[in-house]
Amino acid sequence: MNHLKGVHHVTAITSSAEENYKFFTYVLGMRLVKKTVNQDDIQTYHLFFADDKGSAGTDMTFFDFPNISKGVHGTNEISKTSFRVPTDASLEYWEKRFDRLHVKHTGIKEQFGKKTLSFVDFDDQQYQLISDEHDTGIESGTPWQDGPIPLEYAITGLGPVFVRVADFNYFKDVLEKVMLFTKIREDGDFHLFEVGEGGNGAQVIVEHNTVLPVARQGFGTVHHAAFRVEDRAVLDEWTARFESFGFHTSGYVNRHFFESLYARVAPQILFELATDGPGFMGDEPYETLGEKLSLPPFLEPKRTQIEGLVRPIETVRSSISFDKEYE
Repeated sequence: MNHLKGVHHVTAITSSAEENYKFFTYVLGMRLVKKTVNQDDIQTYHLFFADDKGSAGTDMTFFDFPNISKGVHGTNEISKTSFRVPTDASLEYWEKRFDRLHVKHTGIKEQFGKKTLSFVDFDDQQYQLISDEHDTGIESGTPWQDGPIPLEYAITGLGPVFVRVADFNYFKDVLEKVMLFTKIREDGDFHLFEVGEGGNGAQVIVEHNTVLPVARQGFGTVHHAAFRVEDRAVLDEWTARFESFGFHTSGYVNRHFFESLYARVAPQILFELATDGPGFMGDEPYETLGEKLSLPPFLEPKRTQIEGLVRPIETVRSSISFDKEYE
């Protein structure tokens, strides 16, 4: 059985695609590599922020569902998304930056031997930065070369995905017996699992919590998390594996930028498996990634309708020269 390769992407819900774009571009310095729509709900924007090249394992994506209510954090949710930075010193840079830009954060802490810095955005979406200084395992991506963050401090990819569950033993069985993760450490109610080559880019941190009320999805919460597979053949292997354990799956889904499989593996926990390719540069050149509304071929005939449904968002950056912000 081909093991999962690590985290592919995390998809969350925002109250404002415009504010989301500003936060990820100008505060976090991640590159918008695709501006498209939810393929199952074409009135909804789907924005993809990633590394310089839109590499698998680096992208955080957002749905902007019209008229959705604010979510409530609690148990039985994908609770926090991590971003990788190169060194412990990077976190000191980010702590000062967040203070200057009035981004709420916890200060630098340590978990499982890694320095971290947790923070939230305008929707109370939960994130953390995690240092790669003592990391071994799957390589990270390439920081956005032309963005505002000095390259030695910039975000390079996704780190561990946090999942908070009430029934820990069940979820542990899902990770270990079905998805072939290995538990490597624990710290109180937090349990660290990894897969494939391991390291920050191939880990899930599970929090056992029976105290908080059940989470409710809405803006400010995560919709699903995805894990990497090499290609369609491996994806089909995993479809058969999930179904052999009795899970109902979506079956094969072609998302154009990658190929996918979805399965709800626990109450309110939706996981996706996604192929590494084809990627985001098939319909746009490197220099102008994310600047136009990109549609997969099957939606292209509906472009006029879709452009009438979604409001224009200005995302041109190729004509902007960002100065590196060292403070």
